[in-house]
Amino acid sequence: MTQEYLSVTALTRYLKRKFDADPYLERVFLTGEISNFRLRPNHQYFSLKDDGAKISAVMFKSAFNKVKFRPEEGMKVLVVGRISLFESSGNYQIYVEQMQPDGVGAFYQAFEQLKEKLTKEGLFSAPKQILPRYPKRIAVITSPSGAVIRDIITTTRRRYPIAQLVLFPTVVQGDKAADDLVKNIQRVEELGNFDTMIIGRGGGSIEDLWPFNEERVARAIFNAKTPVISSVGHETDTTIADLVADVRAATPTAAAELAVPVLTEELLRIKQLEARLQQAFVLQLQRKNERYQRAIASYVFKDPGRLYEAQSLKLDQLTQRMLQGVQQRLHEEERSYQKLASRFVQASPLNQVREAKQTTTYLTKQLNQQIQYVVENKKQTFANTVQSLDLLSPLKIMGRGYTYLTKDQQVVKSPEQLVLGDQVAIHFAKGQVTAEIIETPED
Repeated sequence: MTQEYLSVTALTRYLKRKFDADPYLERVFLTGEISNFRLRPNHQYFSLKDDGAKISAVMFKSAFNKVKFRPEEGMKVLVVGRISLFESSGNYQIYVEQMQPDGVGAFYQAFEQLKEKLTKEGLFSAPKQILPRYPKRIAVITSPSGAVIRDIITTTRRRYPIAQLVLFPTVVQGDKAADDLVKNIQRVEELGNFDTMIIGRGGGSIEDLWPFNEERVARAIFNAKTPVISSVGHETDTTIADLVADVRAATPTAAAELAVPVLTEELLRIKQLEARLQQAFVLQLQRKNERYQRAIASYVFKDPGRLYEAQSLKLDQLTQRMLQGVQQRLHEEERSYQKLASRFVQASPLNQVREAKQTTTYLTKQLNQQIQYVVENKKQTFANTVQSLDLLSPLKIMGRGYTYLTKDQQVVKSPEQLVLGDQVAIHFAKGQVTAEIIETPED
């Protein structure tokens, strides 16, 4: 019974074989809108959708490298590919082999995108280099077999044959053209002995001119130190190389005309400048001669003494002013000296010592007087104090017949301190006696 059931793998493989074997799905032309696109370093994974459905899409790196424009989210495209089924997820998807914008050519779309990118970076608006007026060596980067090099050689030999043209044979059409252009531009820069660089080719379709719209070619031209003239296609054709170059020429002949002047015209201009120089020299010589004649006729040469009369008077005035100033300065310095001498005498050490001795003598006399006065004052104060103490002395009172009692060396101030039989000392003005208490106020 279980043999009737298929595994998921078996079913998926069966469906994949059906997809791969269907001739209608082997090459499918599909239009839709790009969705979920994010630029990846290798293969590209995104979706194509319309109002009713959506299909997953895969574009391998080898196929995506051939796309001339940059896919963007929401862009309508035309794709060619095959339909198959991815076994791991069971989803069917389209493997895109070719892709181009819907309604706009891929080359035109890529041109506009690169133009917008380089415009934002400022490659077109950056200051342009000035072409040298009289170039000695000109590098020509173009095909050696085309009409471009012949037109440039013919025009240069006719206009300015002394300039040296150096051809750098270059592939100007096809997949290898962009790399060859970049390589030769870098060769010219490495040599470093060229005054001008001409890059050109004849007209053609946008596909034929596409190497001159490659970003690496544009950046090589922009980074070149040698001034670049771009002459690509016809007058109506405009490439990225034309926009980034220092000068754009409509045709190879125009490029040569921009690169070199006309030698006969330059020689004629030199002759004209030489004549103008001679005329200017003669005119200057005449003017100098006229000035010389006027100078010779002036009073200075006829009567040289008048030349320094005013200076002589001025010298006398300055001499008098100088003498007056010196005398005045001398008087001022003399007065200053007298003042300093007087101050020096006053500040002499002998005078200072003499004044100090006088001051010391006076101060010593004042000090002795003050000491004597203080001593006398202290003596008087001491005598008064002694007299006052003498008046207040208990001995003086006792000399008039008064005594005082002590008991155990303590003064007896009242009878209550005594009892019968106490031994007391009676103190007189001169000496003392011992007595015994035989009666108290209570008895």
